[in-house]
Amino acid sequence: MLISLVGSWIQTMAQSWLVFQITNSAFLLGVVGFLGSIPVFFFSLFAGVLADRVNKRRVLIITQTVFMLLAFLLAVLTQFKLITASQIMVIALLNGTVMAFDAPTRQSIVVELVGKQHLFNAIALNSVAFNSSRIIGPALAGILVAVVGMSGCFYVNGISFLAVIVALFLIRTAKETVTRKKSHVLKELKEGLVFIKNNRDILILISMVGIVSLFGISYMILMPIFAEQVLKVGIKGLGVLMSSSGLGALAGALILARLGDFRYKGRLLNFSALVFSFSLIIFSLSKIYLLSLLALAFIGATGVTSIALVNTIIQTKVGDEFRGRVMSVFMLTFAGFLPFGNLIAGSMAQRLGVSICVLVSGIICFVFFGAVNIMYPRIRDIN
Repeated sequence: MLISLVGSWIQTMAQSWLVFQITNSAFLLGVVGFLGSIPVFFFSLFAGVLADRVNKRRVLIITQTVFMLLAFLLAVLTQFKLITASQIMVIALLNGTVMAFDAPTRQSIVVELVGKQHLFNAIALNSVAFNSSRIIGPALAGILVAVVGMSGCFYVNGISFLAVIVALFLIRTAKETVTRKKSHVLKELKEGLVFIKNNRDILILISMVGIVSLFGISYMILMPIFAEQVLKVGIKGLGVLMSSSGLGALAGALILARLGDFRYKGRLLNFSALVFSFSLIIFSLSKIYLLSLLALAFIGATGVTSIALVNTIIQTKVGDEFRGRVMSVFMLTFAGFLPFGNLIAGSMAQRLGVSICVLVSGIICFVFFGAVNIMYPRIRDIN
């Protein structure tokens, strides 16, 4: 996954640069980003039903293969100068649709690979891979665009998927066959939603993820404005700000991986969520570059810690027959809500300014997580 994720970040950066070169439109940059993520909102629930019905490894082989083919298609169209903005939008939409089926399946297969006793460590290591790629990929993209061009970046991404596909053919999960009796898709979807509704702990945990996606992560799209207008550090300072958040996230993931299956996960979750919110508030108020860097490092570390803990706790509380559907709701709130969070942040920042926007977001997160800590002490007591 590390190799493939680096390739995906390379493509994301090169694709953004290509869109801007073709259109010279910041709005269309946002549209491409929106199209790449909105399918998760519409299709991830059905993907969860699929993950509970069929062999997860086979689903992942198909999704990763389609990702690879779409990357090569983008590379060929770019190489022969046939690419248009509308084609990029269609490819982004197709990538997002495949992601809607890939992500819940990939999340729910982890326990079949490592067992529940190693689940927390495995999820933490997956976060290490994601956050490492988040630092390495954009840096490599800048070099590769100059050396091999944008089409070369897309070819590199296509080749990177071979690492995952080969690994998927080599591994064997604990359950190669699915013997659960199947019923109508909508009935199974409803069963999964009713299961979550009736399990208060899981419902609260998923709500926490939804709040982070709607209000906690959207500060990222406002970073160029913070760098230019608030902190006045320019494009170089923007790179350092982004790296600070990424390095904090990587550090948080490495610490979690080192901890392994420890006790008092609920207490660490509540503490991390509150520190995450408080750090957002500090960042929104800061006019000092170094203080902003420190706040971003804490935002990155506690954000990764919170999401990884929720992921682990949910998966340990869910039986195998519902895991795919529950993880699809997790992905719906985590990735599916993100485009709407970006829209909320953009409109709020336009009206109130970026600092007030992030301040309001931080306060909303802090109030919500504080209320969870007080009203649902069961979450705090989870081991």
